[in-house]
Amino acid sequence: MISSTSRLRRNALASVAAIAIAATGAAGIGLTQPSTPAYAQALSKNPIDVPDHPPGSFASVVDKVKPGVVAVKVKLDDSAGLDDDDGPGQGQGQQVPPQLREFFKRFGQGGPGQGGPGQGQGFGGPSPKRQGQRGAMGSGFIISADGYVVTNNHVVDKAKTVQVTLDDNRTLDAKVIGKDPKTDLALLKITEGGPFPYVSLGKTAPRVGDWVVAIGNPFGLGGTVTAGIVSARGRDIGAGPYDDFLQIDAPINKGNSGGPTFNVGGEVVGVNTAIASPSGGSVGLAFAIPAETVQAVVDQLRADGKVARGYLGVQVQPVTKDIADGLGLDKAKGALVDHAEPGTPAAKAGLKSGDVIESVNGASVNDARELSRRIAGLKPGAKVELAYLRGGKSDTATVELGALPNDPKAGNDNRSSSTSDGQPRLGLSLAPASQVGAGDEGVAVMDVDPDGPAAAKGIEQGDIILDVAGSSVSKPSEIADRIKAAEASGRKAVLMRVKSTKGVTRFVAVALNKAG
Repeated sequence: MISSTSRLRRNALASVAAIAIAATGAAGIGLTQPSTPAYAQALSKNPIDVPDHPPGSFASVVDKVKPGVVAVKVKLDDSAGLDDDDGPGQGQGQQVPPQLREFFKRFGQGGPGQGGPGQGQGFGGPSPKRQGQRGAMGSGFIISADGYVVTNNHVVDKAKTVQVTLDDNRTLDAKVIGKDPKTDLALLKITEGGPFPYVSLGKTAPRVGDWVVAIGNPFGLGGTVTAGIVSARGRDIGAGPYDDFLQIDAPINKGNSGGPTFNVGGEVVGVNTAIASPSGGSVGLAFAIPAETVQAVVDQLRADGKVARGYLGVQVQPVTKDIADGLGLDKAKGALVDHAEPGTPAAKAGLKSGDVIESVNGASVNDARELSRRIAGLKPGAKVELAYLRGGKSDTATVELGALPNDPKAGNDNRSSSTSDGQPRLGLSLAPASQVGAGDEGVAVMDVDPDGPAAAKGIEQGDIILDVAGSSVSKPSEIADRIKAAEASGRKAVLMRVKSTKGVTRFVAVALNKAG
């Protein structure tokens, strides 16, 4: 049996070697570089940079930073039992970040770890490991010699008491200095001992493909080191209004919440916060809050115990391709203003519905979410210069930001329009709003053809069409006239501003090209 297995192994290796030799032989089989003069000339003009070699070992980095990483132990408040969204995961509970619950539901799961493998994709924080119903364990890292510790908000959100365990196995008491649910960050302070070893937040964002090292407390196994690369940047996973995650493939598991991800220089480039997994364990899809966000939030938590964010006072949505066509723009870029709330900084600065905000203080704005992040990253009272388009013409406005209120109606509405079926016909039954008791302005939607382009755009019975192609409308014939004018001018889509039955306005672009 053994000799037969050995012969099979030798034969298999010989076959692999033969294939390798054939693949690199004279014929090349597509592996040799072309040697034409044109190729050589192009290469000389555009040389390919050879990437850095991966490190032979991460041991030196780990030796440097591991003393600054801690395990966070939490005793929960009596009201912090599992709820319907926290489902038990493989025999143990795990705390689900509140801001991720809607994200879980969209994928048919109550939370990470709920259900077994093969039951669909589950999304959630790497999460603290629950100690029964009354305690949890997560990760964190020390950022100053006097004992300030960064972790996730969802690790300590309902904490009655908090302790941290250092790399030398000392367990010390800590208190919560401040929490920021919108970014899922929290700042702790060790209340005894010191000075402490600490690590630094990176000043430069990592590149996609850079090596990273994660250290944390997965499944309660403190001081665990894993490695991988940055898989992507700028990920929006629906966790909160300011999503800008790093995606990494270093194995991250339950209990890694709040732990650091380091670059090969030993700087923290991210805080591990969420994973995507069919079972609650690592499958190489982990998300970390970037160091730039962490620094801005921690600075405010340390100074004030809370985070104050700038407030512009607009409802915005992305500029999709069909909306760009409707506005006559060359590129689908920027943030389209649905509505400027009365009395807000935006309204005082003269911003109006239909404006497309292109930059903030000279920094380009790609979409509505980026505008939200940029404004929220500034403090109330800051003066910013906004560049925007109105009616195809560029303009600027100087705005003094207010403080972001807690009223959700003051937030941003980032809905986008779906594609239409290409027909200029709207598929709507319309009537003047004033004639049907639906207000003094606009045209009321009385009925919607479920197979029509307007239905595909989400227009519903009871909605009010306020303007079409930048002009206000009060009767159905005016809508037809605006559509005909848009077609005559060569526009590919017509843009309508619609107010829903809930009073929220948004722009809807309906394609004008006829089906063929």
